[in-house]
Amino acid sequence: MAIGRFAPSPTGDLHLGNLRTAVLAWLFARSAGSAFLMRMEDLDRDAVRPEYYRRQLEDLAALGLDWDGPVVRQSDRHQRYDDAIDQLERQGAVYPCYCSRREIREAASAPHHGAMPDGAYPGTCRELTAAERAEREAAGRPGALRLRVDSAPGHALTITVHDRLAGPTECHVDDIVLRRGNGTPAYNLAVVVDDAAQGVQEVVRGDDLLSSTGRHLYLADRLGLPRPSHAHVPLVLNPEGVRLAKRDGAVTLTDRRDRGESPANVLSWLAHSLELCEADEPVTARDLIDRFDPARLPRRPWTLRAADLAPSRAVLD
Repeated sequence: MAIGRFAPSPTGDLHLGNLRTAVLAWLFARSAGSAFLMRMEDLDRDAVRPEYYRRQLEDLAALGLDWDGPVVRQSDRHQRYDDAIDQLERQGAVYPCYCSRREIREAASAPHHGAMPDGAYPGTCRELTAAERAEREAAGRPGALRLRVDSAPGHALTITVHDRLAGPTECHVDDIVLRRGNGTPAYNLAVVVDDAAQGVQEVVRGDDLLSSTGRHLYLADRLGLPRPSHAHVPLVLNPEGVRLAKRDGAVTLTDRRDRGESPANVLSWLAHSLELCEADEPVTARDLIDRFDPARLPRRPWTLRAADLAPSRAVLD
């Protein structure tokens, strides 16, 4: 039995893509007779809104999802992240980075960047001298902290991720940010530390995050933490074939209620997209547990039609 979890960011209402992934994460855990945990990834204080802690949990409960133990907030766990960074610093695996996003983009487009995959940090600040660091700090440039990966300068390490749905996948590992310039712990660090601290053994999330999983496994190794297994599930797309977003129309439970749909109707719709029930068949989340087989899940994204996302006429009026 592998402990599972769902970890949204309380920055807005959950949309259909978030809800579908939550249902899948819950089914992976519950069908195995395992615990299911809830964690709020709320480190970005500028984006977090207090009301969404409650509203997100209410929406999940309305679909029939439950969880074990208290809901964990990352904002309460800064000491754990600081301790992890201290451990890496003792290994000599941390260095300050003063690059802006623009500078990273420009470095990535330079001819010498050819050995690095798209989006990888090119190592600009990796070998700065003490004098060069002092110059940047004197100029008022806030330094982030990056992980020094065991790879040749200008080259990304490669790790094979054995994903339950995608199979063996080669993922690049570059010098990821551990702490931002404003002092906030970075997602890539927090998710690894929290999954280990909570005993999470299987991570179920959208397949847009598969490419970053090698980084998480590498970081877990450096910290001496266990590696969880992973299952990256297909996304929900809008009619243009782009990952669903809140701006795409009637995508939240509140939006669907305005269309005259109950949470039960939405659950049936999500379950039908996963081939777990017939169209409009009344089901509960508990009904889906015995029907759930990861090996039979659709491997392609679920693309919604424009009519699926149109707001109700009452909203338009």
